[in-house]
Amino acid sequence: MNNRTVFTPASICLPKLSVADKERWTKWAVIACDQFTSDPAYWQNANAIRQGSASALDLILPEAYLETEQEASHKAHIAESMGKMDFDTASDCMMWIERTLPDGRVRQGILGKIDLEAYDYSVGSTSAVRATEATVLERIPPRMAIRASAVYELPHVMLLIDDKDGLMKRIAARKAEYTPMYEFDLMLGGGKIAGFRIAGDALADVTGWIAEYEASVEGDLIYAVGDGNHSLASAKAFYEKLKAELGEDAKDHPARYALVELTALQSRALDFEPIYRVVTDCDTADFLSELGKITGEKKRCAHTVRVITESEDKEISFLRKSHALTVGTLQNFIDDYMKKHPGVKCDYIHDEDALIDLAKRENSVGFLFGGMKKSELFPYVQKNGTLPRKTFSMGEARSKRYYIEARKITR
Repeated sequence: MNNRTVFTPASICLPKLSVADKERWTKWAVIACDQFTSDPAYWQNANAIRQGSASALDLILPEAYLETEQEASHKAHIAESMGKMDFDTASDCMMWIERTLPDGRVRQGILGKIDLEAYDYSVGSTSAVRATEATVLERIPPRMAIRASAVYELPHVMLLIDDKDGLMKRIAARKAEYTPMYEFDLMLGGGKIAGFRIAGDALADVTGWIAEYEASVEGDLIYAVGDGNHSLASAKAFYEKLKAELGEDAKDHPARYALVELTALQSRALDFEPIYRVVTDCDTADFLSELGKITGEKKRCAHTVRVITESEDKEISFLRKSHALTVGTLQNFIDDYMKKHPGVKCDYIHDEDALIDLAKRENSVGFLFGGMKKSELFPYVQKNGTLPRKTFSMGEARSKRYYIEARKITR
């Protein structure tokens, strides 16, 4: 049994907009920074839409900008924008979130803060909040650098709860007592979203239910990171740096916490989609030759993938498993090949059509494969630890969390 409360109310900041100002809300909210990384046109369109209005894009660094001319200039813009933001702050509250996905399904969640002392992304962790996939360590420094100079954090982290007892349904049943804060259409096909502040007696009940849920969990794993693993890892790394610098004074620092959204693993609006691989800047013939040494066209084992290039599109199977999951066996091969061939790159693609388009380009190889069932997640992590990096995505790209709320992380 657990007796600690990890997820608690927070002081949540929102732009100074009325619920009725839907157009400006649409311009404010932008999708998670790790989406459309190979599609700079998406971010150009987002920037065009928000012109003339404050936007969360002023405060976040799209990964599509990394290692481009835009990276340095946008980082400078973020630093400048942080000091100019003027938010309304709702102290000591939570937010009830209802996200209507592009296909019409509604995903419900609750926004609050988690204690980073209860989170550990390292391999073999037994923390209450746990990464579900291996962390790509080189992705942490760019985000950490932004957090180090940031006044506010904006969350796209989503934590999963194994909600067998209906915690989220109990919270949803009190919706009439929550205060509407926004309701609007999300830009570029993201669907719709509505947010409600939870305060007063309703907040007391909700926080009590959450504490009961945490205490009832058998074993160490209470919350599993669904989306935003690297953002949460960056927040943790920055907090650990503060602890080293400030000692005991870091214990009550706002950066000890991170704003996240909880959602139920059992939600019908929550899909697990595989994250595909595309290898670029490679000698395609040599890459396929090496791959052919450990694969065959017959389904010799359960690990079968679809290989797509400029001239080929076929299904192959690995002769031996090097991991419990197909994506793990594939990633092991790609990692080994990249070590032997400096300059070859691997990107992680959420959308099947985008993967096929990229794979058909010169010097590229793409892979499509089946994903894991979401019901397998908690048992797998409890038994085996983290999944291979970028194993699954919670839904397709446009269903990801948008940046809307913020929280101050400086004193």
